[in-house]
Amino acid sequence: MSNEFKRLNAKISKEIIAIRRHLHQHPELSFMEYDTSSYIAKILDAWEIPYKKIGETGLYVDIIGSKEGPAIGLRADIDALPIQEESDVPYKSKYESIMHACGHDGHTSILLGAVHELHAIREELYGTVRCIFQPGEEADGAALALIEKGVLKDPKIEAVVGLHLWPYLPFGSVGVKAGSMTASCDDFKIVIKGKGGHSARPHEAIDAITVGAQLIQNLQSITAKNFNPVLPKVIHVGKFTGGEASNVVADTVTLEGTVRALQPDVREQLRTEVEKVCRAAECLWEAKVDVEFVLGAPPIENDKFISDEFEKMAKALLGEKNVFELKVPSMGADDFGYFSESVPSLYFRLGIKKEDEISYDLHHPKFHFDDAVLATGVELYVNFAISLLKNVRV
Repeated sequence: MSNEFKRLNAKISKEIIAIRRHLHQHPELSFMEYDTSSYIAKILDAWEIPYKKIGETGLYVDIIGSKEGPAIGLRADIDALPIQEESDVPYKSKYESIMHACGHDGHTSILLGAVHELHAIREELYGTVRCIFQPGEEADGAALALIEKGVLKDPKIEAVVGLHLWPYLPFGSVGVKAGSMTASCDDFKIVIKGKGGHSARPHEAIDAITVGAQLIQNLQSITAKNFNPVLPKVIHVGKFTGGEASNVVADTVTLEGTVRALQPDVREQLRTEVEKVCRAAECLWEAKVDVEFVLGAPPIENDKFISDEFEKMAKALLGEKNVFELKVPSMGADDFGYFSESVPSLYFRLGIKKEDEISYDLHHPKFHFDDAVLATGVELYVNFAISLLKNVRV
């Protein structure tokens, strides 16, 4: 592999930082990214780079090389979260209870930088790079909706690459892993209907709170006793609502939670086991227990060939000490899983942890990163796109 890498010049690096700060100040929630999408389009218009809209707020850019070759995709998510920002930066969010707390402003800026640089060298490219600005990652099914609208067609996209800023890796380093990268994420809602009554006469009622409390305990025992213990899985109840007063037996309780898995068969079994526990609770407590699942993102499975190629490129670009082979997958989820389910893909981490700063986790109200890392992200995307177009298996 050639060591003659494309580096980001100071002028465009400053512009990308300015773009990121504008996006950070003007965050928008999933499927409401109208101003964000318009801003991206405005930047592309200023650069005289054509683009196409897809869905309400998505868009993509095709960088078409002068030489024959395959088509690959680069993806960035553009939405923000319903979080009140607490970070002390001069470009903090201008909107109440909306914040880029997951780095999507960085992802978008990095991809815009990659668009600019790839467009400038399109005469050197083999094939096509489709740069996808995806809305609604924090909601369910957004990536799938773009795929159904044809974002991986015309031309056929042979591989897709995505990144995520990561507060657990040193600043400017990358983490890569072949195979399982993140988990699936399915939400559930359980409604328990008992029989209301007076707390002084509990035998005449069916206490939905007691049923709910017991149900939570039984759900936790599923992962310990009903599955192969070496297979990762999660059942979590994050919300419990019900009851009217301290001396009233509650007639209705609602539980909401999530189940996560790395393997499709474990994912399916989790839903089956939750259903079985609910049916058992009905028999034991004579309550009515309804469970509803909302299927979310599938697991991300990194293609080994693409992962190996990226690792080689990243080591040559950044130095071996700045490339980490991740040992275990994350039980977090990302709807990039829909891309990896459709075509060979790679999803990697870009480190933002600085030794002299407190590092806050994703989705934290004080989440922050030094936007000097954006240049590294652009260089990784650009150089790997060049390499992958030459080496991807069609």
